[in-house]
Amino acid sequence: MTTHGGKLAARALKEAGVEVIFTLSGGHVMAIYDGCLDEGIQVIDVRHEQAAVHAADAWSRVNPGKIGVAVLTAGPGVTDGVTGVANAWRANSPILVIGGQGPFANLRRGSLQEMDHVSLMKPITKWADACYDTKRIPEYISIAIRHAISGMPGPAFLEIPMDVFSGAVDGEFQMPKISTERPKVAPPAVDVAAAADIIAAAKQPVLLAGTSIKWCQAAKQLNELIDHLDMPSFVNGMGRGQIPYDSPNLFTQVRKDAMTRCDVFILAGSVLDFRLRFGQTIPADAKIVQFEVDGTLVGHNRSADAALVGDLGVSLEQLREKLAEKSPSLKFTGWRDSLREKENSLAAAFESQLNSKEVPIDPLRMCKEIRDFVDKDTILIGDGGDIVAQASKVVPVMREGAWMDPGPLGTLGVGMPFALAAQLANPGKKVLIIYGDGSFGFNGMEYDTAVRHNLPIVGIVGNDAAWGQMLRPQVALFGADRKVATLLNYTRYDKIVEAMGGHGEYVEDPDEIRPALERAFASGKPALVNVKIRQDIDTGMKGSTYV
Repeated sequence: MTTHGGKLAARALKEAGVEVIFTLSGGHVMAIYDGCLDEGIQVIDVRHEQAAVHAADAWSRVNPGKIGVAVLTAGPGVTDGVTGVANAWRANSPILVIGGQGPFANLRRGSLQEMDHVSLMKPITKWADACYDTKRIPEYISIAIRHAISGMPGPAFLEIPMDVFSGAVDGEFQMPKISTERPKVAPPAVDVAAAADIIAAAKQPVLLAGTSIKWCQAAKQLNELIDHLDMPSFVNGMGRGQIPYDSPNLFTQVRKDAMTRCDVFILAGSVLDFRLRFGQTIPADAKIVQFEVDGTLVGHNRSADAALVGDLGVSLEQLREKLAEKSPSLKFTGWRDSLREKENSLAAAFESQLNSKEVPIDPLRMCKEIRDFVDKDTILIGDGGDIVAQASKVVPVMREGAWMDPGPLGTLGVGMPFALAAQLANPGKKVLIIYGDGSFGFNGMEYDTAVRHNLPIVGIVGNDAAWGQMLRPQVALFGADRKVATLLNYTRYDKIVEAMGGHGEYVEDPDEIRPALERAFASGKPALVNVKIRQDIDTGMKGSTYV
């Protein structure tokens, strides 16, 4: 019996539980498509390799415990995918990127699209290597996946030259066992005890749940701990949705106030990066308790007084058990309730801003219409600057997996690629992209992919004809007469989607946003609602993320 390397690669992916690959057709990697047809692995072909990697990233996010896979042809195929890999690197998404290469037999002879992909990928992956022996392809795929999922997860890159992919292997082949299940490592008992001592002595603790909670699938243990203690809690990154949106312990409006007043700050799978002002808001005398899967992240920007390194689910459960044993009546209900009073007051004041009848439409009114439209079965994807920041203040994340955004790299263009993966993984559920008009331009052509693969994804664009997040600081710093490279047109993006076979809606009246969304989803097609919103030029620097 003779088989080729593409079939071996597909068999290895099937062994790893892979159901779909994202790719853009290329001769260097074509053999794997033949293998995927044999194994029943769906091949989703996109219009740009960046989108293929973004979609693989999203596949791992919407399918906890599975790995997303992108297959890129050589040279510009791989370089086009670099931004997607970098985004997955910063977001800690476990993905496998397989890249083509010129024939190994002609290595260093100047084959078409030949370049050193492995060196390019090493700084932004957990593992990058090349396989030069056809029969070892499954072994290398197994190694790559182990690196991607272990410890702090992230991308792995495997290069396979064209003649290795197409090479023949004779006889029966024993496929290695390939698992995508993360090992559950427990923290040392002494560290659990140290954390328990600090929390038991606290008066005003605050917990922040971040991305590692998702990758460890630790939402159950997280909520058991905070509910046991009535502990005020916040979320960021992919921690959004890990605490139920209606939990009495979840807060959204008073994070800065709580951080500046806390005596213990608990980092549950999050680091003190720019989103938390590098820890500068936390009082100097407050204690830091940190949960992480990777010890190298402990003490990032500020030393931890206690650190539990290991699987977050295991760590959180052991801490809760230790606290129940040490301080069975420990509760922070009074502190929590005082924050709730302020939270409710701020929310009520904010609510009054959401019903504007202004034309062009107030961005917050658009976000309010989205809020009132979505339900628990809707998956939301944020792809933009200003409009996504506004939406995050208004639109609740109703469950785990109901929200995705690029993460700390802040990459624009993830909208439709993320949505492709989300819709494939959740047939029959609503997938809604919240776009800025600038971000739509990056991967808007992927509406063609959605049309070809019959994926009824809906997007809504907050169209202010500007790179709004750049426009305001530019005016503030250099003056209103110095605007440059920050203005766009009020382009009819809905017509672009219609031209690709989708459904388009254009909205100038705020009362028409909800009906337009309803028609878009009822169309059964990929659709775009293009909302003309007010262009804000604020000469202040409020809300700047550039710190």
